[in-house]
Amino acid sequence: MPGLREEQKAKREKRILQAAVSKFRECGYDSVRIEDLAQLAGVSVGTVYNYYQNKGDILIATVAMEVEEVLQIGQNIADQPPNGAEKALLKLIFNYYDHSLNYLTKEMWRTAMALSIEHPGTPNGRRYTELDRRLGQQVTNLIATLQGRGEIRAGLDPAVLGQLVFNNLNMEFIEFVKDEKMPLKTLRNRVTAQIAPFARMIAEEGPE
Repeated sequence: MPGLREEQKAKREKRILQAAVSKFRECGYDSVRIEDLAQLAGVSVGTVYNYYQNKGDILIATVAMEVEEVLQIGQNIADQPPNGAEKALLKLIFNYYDHSLNYLTKEMWRTAMALSIEHPGTPNGRRYTELDRRLGQQVTNLIATLQGRGEIRAGLDPAVLGQLVFNNLNMEFIEFVKDEKMPLKTLRNRVTAQIAPFARMIAEEGPE
């Protein structure tokens, strides 16, 4: 039965990813072996390699699991944002930030980022870049929705604004994961201070 086989395959993969999250968080990415993940997931080492070529693949898959969840929540925000550019942008951004450490530690994020930068042309690098692209597109979609409601000036390009906002929130997130001692509250406060004047500029008509 193809349906049953696919279901069993998906369950095994989920166990592998859950094991990876647990072991990477507990022991650190560098210390964990594929054998450790296989044992915790209750599968053979060969089964792990049937799904992933190496440990980096598994780490990027945990990033994808994280991002897919925030994209799903973010879709509702982008489609039906609260009133006001500042409030809407911060709600979407905080959805990304507040979920960011559910599965991954800061060390795991740093490693995933390094893999994507060091090897941009590999499947891992391309997958990470695609996840970033989808997040950036969601910010653009939110801005387009606000613009359609008349809350952002009509002459502005949502794609340009979306990329600007995403680049900023992404850079602030990089600073956050680089600093083990920085609390999430500090990250939120920093971005709030930046988004507030930006939202006013794009929502209000400039001088004649």
